[in-house]
Amino acid sequence: MEFLAQCNARKAKESNPACQVVVKRRTDDHPPQITVTFVNGVEEMFDATATPAQDIRNMILEKGQMVETEQMFKEAGEKWPVVIPEEELSQSFPGTKICTFVRGVLDCLTRRHAPNEIQECLTAIHKLKPLYCTCP
Repeated sequence: MEFLAQCNARKAKESNPACQVVVKRRTDDHPPQITVTFVNGVEEMFDATATPAQDIRNMILEKGQMVETEQMFKEAGEKWPVVIPEEELSQSFPGTKICTFVRGVLDCLTRRHAPNEIQECLTAIHKLKPLYCTCP
């Protein structure tokens, strides 16, 4: 019930007006569960008896950010998922500065954006010139 109250709160509805809440009452002994369907069609189920409402909310927000990130990359024409070869993960780059491009991406991805701001952010990132790195 606490989770349902959070979903129906004014602030939650204003932050995501497209979100739909469907309540299905059960009459059997099955424990309560919460099923979330994300915009990409992926469904996740949460055990409502064993998981606090705040934890469920946090997991949904985290997954939602991943879905948004995936969508941003795809809309920008970038491959998803981003695959970094194993040998590159173990390479050291002493003295190499983080390039402006990477800094821009990290800055963009750590902020919440309205849908119309996402494309502006990606466009701005693509205009940046890398410094001391080999990224495209």
